Amino acid sequence: MDTALSYTEQHFDQFVDELKDFLRIPSVSTDPNHAGDVREAAGWLADHMRALGVSKVDIMETAGHPIVYGEHIVSPDAPTILVYGHYDVQPPDPLDLWKTDPFDPQVRDGNLYARGACDDKGQLFMHVKAAESYFKTEGAPPLNVKWIFEGEEEIGSKHLPQFLEEHKDLLAADVALVSDTALFGNGVPSITYGLRGLAYVEVTLEGPSIDLHSGVYGGAVENPINALATMIGNLHDDQHRVTVEGFYDNVIDLTPEERETFASLPFDGEAWVQEVGASKSKTEAGYSPLEGTTARPTLDCNGIWGGFTGAGAKTVLPSKASAKISCRLVPGQTPAEITDKLEAHFRKHTPETMKLTFTDLHGGHGALVPTDSPAMKAASEAMEGVYNETPYMVRCGGSIPIVADFKRILDQDTVLMGFGLDSDAIHSPNEKFGLDRFRAGIDSIIRFMAIYGRSN
Repeated sequence: MDTALSYTEQHFDQFVDELKDFLRIPSVSTDPNHAGDVREAAGWLADHMRALGVSKVDIMETAGHPIVYGEHIVSPDAPTILVYGHYDVQPPDPLDLWKTDPFDPQVRDGNLYARGACDDKGQLFMHVKAAESYFKTEGAPPLNVKWIFEGEEEIGSKHLPQFLEEHKDLLAADVALVSDTALFGNGVPSITYGLRGLAYVEVTLEGPSIDLHSGVYGGAVENPINALATMIGNLHDDQHRVTVEGFYDNVIDLTPEERETFASLPFDGEAWVQEVGASKSKTEAGYSPLEGTTARPTLDCNGIWGGFTGAGAKTVLPSKASAKISCRLVPGQTPAEITDKLEAHFRKHTPETMKLTFTDLHGGHGALVPTDSPAMKAASEAMEGVYNETPYMVRCGGSIPIVADFKRILDQDTVLMGFGLDSDAIHSPNEKFGLDRFRAGIDSIIRFMAIYGRSN
């Protein structure tokens, strides 16, 4: 382990330069115009892993973007970890808010700025570089490692569950290891044990068959934008609880012990509000902002459109209006259940003058993983060796559907050992990743491999 850590220290600048090369590939999975770039990123990653000495690396096709699979088996008696990450990235829009080109990585004030710097190319690359440090010093990592890097996480990992089903034997491991989450705070180590799920839908209300002159028809034809705005506005009550019937029926609430842990975390609510640029927080009654953003279910309108939105004035009564709506789900809720309840709610409240089109876009299950497993203990010890502080066990407000799939399909629990920050703007302009955290991640993974490798 010590020689691997020394190798990282000596070659860290090289690691950063290689990460920049990876980030220059605009692997935006949701845009068909970037399909070739997504494939290029997969090829770049596979070639890089082969050059490091990984004994088996394949680009495996799916019905969508390819999966990069690698494995290096040192002994049938050694523990096996399955490392997961994704090489696809979010679209960079709006481009005018970026200080520099999103696909021309730049270092400023110790941070590496680029689309994918943190989510997830930078964090994925920590695992590749940790393995390299072992290959170049000790010949191989101190345990069996399998890697699975997908190119569709940002569009819901549509084809990954089928891939897991078809390759159960190939992917057999003692535990999965994922770095696609955040530290609780800068310099505050943490390991995530809970994730929220997701239900994402689109709704459209259609009124008249064409756009109408609002002076001629306004007052006698109901406006779809007005109607949809009313429906969305009534999705929460004055306690900021979701009004969809049955929305909370299957929620597994926080235990008293978990709420005590939340209260003990070093969270500055006022600083958090200032950081996000809000005037104040608004949380479901009875829960703190920290609980609300990580351990309670939510419903949000993510976008709304209809009618005339160009420059100047056009007095139009629109024929239709649409909105995208997402729900973050907690353990106990399922995407199918919540999507059905959302559709029932919208159909119940659709005005008789309107036609509703309801589309299920995608979803993912939440997850809770045990905090006392050998792998979680190894991760805690590894991070403590880097930060000189025992990491907190926390929940994450985001969704990583693959964690539930690993458990359901492969019967594997997951260690979520991420090194991002909530302030890294991972889906926004000027995404960044602190180089100190890139280094801390590599060192923690090196330590984890050594500690968990001794666990059997």
